[in-house]
Amino acid sequence: MNATTVRSIIAAIVVTLFATTAHGQLLKCVGKDGRVEYAAQCPAGTKELATGIRSSPTPAAPAGGAAATKSQSLAERDAEFRKRQAEKAAAEAKDAKKSAEEAQRRRACEDARANLKNLQSGNRVLKVDSKTGERIFLEDAQYAGETANAQRMVDANCK
Repeated sequence: MNATTVRSIIAAIVVTLFATTAHGQLLKCVGKDGRVEYAAQCPAGTKELATGIRSSPTPAAPAGGAAATKSQSLAERDAEFRKRQAEKAAAEAKDAKKSAEEAQRRRACEDARANLKNLQSGNRVLKVDSKTGERIFLEDAQYAGETANAQRMVDANCK
Protein backbone atom coordinates (compact mmCIF):
# COMPACT_ATOMS: atom_id res chain seq x y z
CA MET A 1 0.00 0.00 0.00
CA ASN A 2 1.15 3.44 -0.72
CA ALA A 3 0.94 6.54 1.46
CA THR A 4 -2.12 7.98 -0.27
CA THR A 5 -4.11 4.84 0.24
CA VAL A 6 -3.16 4.71 3.91
CA ARG A 7 -4.11 8.36 4.32
CA SER A 8 -7.49 7.82 2.62
CA ILE A 9 -8.19 4.78 4.84
CA ILE A 10 -7.33 6.79 7.97
CA ALA A 11 -9.47 9.68 6.73
CA ALA A 12 -12.36 7.31 6.08
CA ILE A 13 -12.05 5.87 9.59
CA VAL A 14 -11.93 9.37 11.14
CA VAL A 15 -14.93 10.52 9.09
CA THR A 16 -16.85 7.38 10.06
CA LEU A 17 -16.13 7.92 13.75
CA PHE A 18 -17.06 11.60 13.50
CA ALA A 19 -20.27 10.83 11.59
CA THR A 20 -21.26 8.21 14.17
CA THR A 21 -20.97 10.65 17.08
CA ALA A 22 -22.62 13.51 15.18
CA HIS A 23 -25.46 11.28 14.03
CA GLY A 24 -26.39 10.48 17.60
CA GLN A 25 -26.93 14.08 18.74
CA LEU A 26 -29.22 16.90 17.63
CA LEU A 27 -27.70 20.40 17.74
CA LYS A 28 -29.34 23.81 17.96
CA CYS A 29 -27.78 26.19 15.47
CA VAL A 30 -28.34 29.93 16.03
CA GLY A 31 -27.48 32.28 13.16
CA LYS A 32 -26.23 35.87 13.46
CA ASP A 33 -29.73 37.17 12.69
CA GLY A 34 -31.20 35.05 15.55
CA ARG A 35 -32.65 32.40 13.26
CA VAL A 36 -32.74 29.00 14.99
CA GLU A 37 -32.18 25.75 13.12
CA TYR A 38 -31.86 22.19 14.38
CA ALA A 39 -29.44 19.83 12.66
CA ALA A 40 -26.95 17.06 13.23
CA GLN A 41 -24.18 19.43 12.10
CA CYS A 42 -24.39 23.23 12.16
CA PRO A 43 -23.58 25.23 9.01
CA ALA A 44 -20.69 27.70 8.97
CA GLY A 45 -21.37 31.08 10.61
CA THR A 46 -23.83 29.75 13.20
CA LYS A 47 -23.42 29.22 16.92
CA GLU A 48 -23.67 25.58 17.96
CA LEU A 49 -25.60 24.68 21.15
CA ALA A 50 -26.15 21.15 22.46
CA THR A 51 -29.79 20.18 23.03
CA GLY A 52 -29.19 16.94 24.88
CA ILE A 53 -31.43 15.12 22.41
CA ARG A 54 -29.95 11.94 21.01
CA SER A 55 -31.34 9.89 18.17
CA SER A 56 -29.84 6.63 19.38
CA PRO A 57 -31.83 4.68 21.97
CA THR A 58 -30.59 4.74 25.52
CA PRO A 59 -29.71 1.47 27.21
CA ALA A 60 -32.63 -0.20 28.96
CA ALA A 61 -32.98 0.29 32.69
CA PRO A 62 -32.30 -2.68 34.94
CA ALA A 63 -35.36 -4.83 35.63
CA GLY A 64 -35.63 -4.11 39.36
CA GLY A 65 -33.97 -0.72 39.42
CA ALA A 66 -35.19 2.76 38.55
CA ALA A 67 -38.45 1.69 36.90
CA ALA A 68 -39.57 -0.18 40.01
CA THR A 69 -38.63 2.81 42.20
CA LYS A 70 -40.58 5.19 39.97
CA SER A 71 -43.72 3.04 39.99
CA GLN A 72 -43.35 2.52 43.71
CA SER A 73 -43.16 6.26 44.26
CA LEU A 74 -46.30 6.68 42.15
CA ALA A 75 -48.04 4.07 44.27
CA GLU A 76 -46.86 5.80 47.42
CA ARG A 77 -48.08 9.16 46.15
CA ASP A 78 -51.44 7.61 45.26
CA ALA A 79 -51.71 6.10 48.74
CA GLU A 80 -50.85 9.44 50.35
CA PHE A 81 -53.44 11.19 48.18
CA ARG A 82 -56.13 8.68 49.16
CA LYS A 83 -55.13 9.08 52.82
CA ARG A 84 -55.47 12.88 52.57
CA GLN A 85 -58.89 12.46 50.92
CA ALA A 86 -60.05 10.14 53.70
CA GLU A 87 -58.78 12.54 56.38
CA LYS A 88 -60.52 15.46 54.68
CA ALA A 89 -63.80 13.51 54.45
CA ALA A 90 -63.52 12.53 58.13
CA ALA A 91 -62.87 16.15 59.12
CA GLU A 92 -65.84 17.36 57.05
CA ALA A 93 -68.09 14.70 58.62
CA LYS A 94 -66.90 15.73 62.08
CA ASP A 95 -67.59 19.41 61.32
CA ALA A 96 -71.04 18.58 59.93
CA LYS A 97 -71.88 16.53 63.04
CA LYS A 98 -70.64 19.31 65.31
CA SER A 99 -72.68 21.97 63.49
CA ALA A 100 -75.79 19.74 63.60
CA GLU A 101 -75.35 19.24 67.34
CA GLU A 102 -74.88 22.99 67.80
CA ALA A 103 -78.07 23.71 65.83
CA GLN A 104 -80.01 21.15 67.90
CA ARG A 105 -78.68 22.62 71.15
CA ARG A 106 -79.66 26.11 69.97
CA ARG A 107 -83.22 24.95 69.14
CA ALA A 108 -83.52 23.22 72.53
CA CYS A 109 -82.34 26.41 74.24
CA GLU A 110 -84.89 28.53 72.36
CA ASP A 111 -87.69 26.08 73.19
CA ALA A 112 -86.71 25.96 76.89
CA ARG A 113 -86.58 29.76 77.11
CA ALA A 114 -89.98 30.10 75.41
CA ASN A 115 -91.48 27.53 77.82
CA LEU A 116 -89.99 29.30 80.84
CA LYS A 117 -91.24 32.69 79.62
CA ASN A 118 -94.72 31.25 79.10
CA LEU A 119 -94.76 29.77 82.60
CA GLN A 120 -93.49 32.99 84.18
CA SER A 121 -96.05 35.15 82.35
CA GLY A 122 -98.91 33.55 84.29
CA ASN A 123 -100.85 32.43 81.21
CA ARG A 124 -102.82 29.25 81.38
CA VAL A 125 -100.61 26.36 80.31
CA LEU A 126 -102.02 23.32 78.60
CA LYS A 127 -100.31 19.94 78.89
CA VAL A 128 -101.16 16.59 77.33
CA ASP A 129 -101.47 13.57 79.59
CA SER A 130 -99.05 10.94 78.26
CA LYS A 131 -101.25 8.01 79.38
CA THR A 132 -104.67 9.12 78.18
CA GLY A 133 -103.79 11.79 75.61
CA GLU A 134 -106.18 14.26 77.29
CA ARG A 135 -105.41 17.95 77.46
CA ILE A 136 -105.03 19.21 81.00
CA PHE A 137 -104.52 22.77 82.27
CA LEU A 138 -101.86 23.23 84.95
CA GLU A 139 -103.16 24.04 88.38
CA ASP A 140 -101.66 26.84 90.44
CA ALA A 141 -99.73 24.39 92.65
CA GLN A 142 -98.04 22.81 89.62
CA TYR A 143 -96.63 26.10 88.25
CA ALA A 144 -93.73 26.22 90.73
CA GLY A 145 -92.52 22.70 89.84
CA GLU A 146 -92.92 23.27 86.09
CA THR A 147 -91.11 26.62 86.32
CA ALA A 148 -88.22 24.95 88.16
CA ASN A 149 -88.06 22.20 85.50
CA ALA A 150 -88.10 24.80 82.72
CA GLN A 151 -85.29 26.75 84.44
CA ARG A 152 -83.18 23.54 84.64
CA MET A 153 -83.75 22.95 80.92
CA VAL A 154 -82.65 26.52 80.14
CA ASP A 155 -79.53 26.09 82.28
CA ALA A 156 -78.70 22.75 80.62
CA ASN A 157 -79.28 23.81 77.01
CA CYS A 158 -78.22 27.48 77.00
CA LYS A 159 -74.53 27.43 77.83
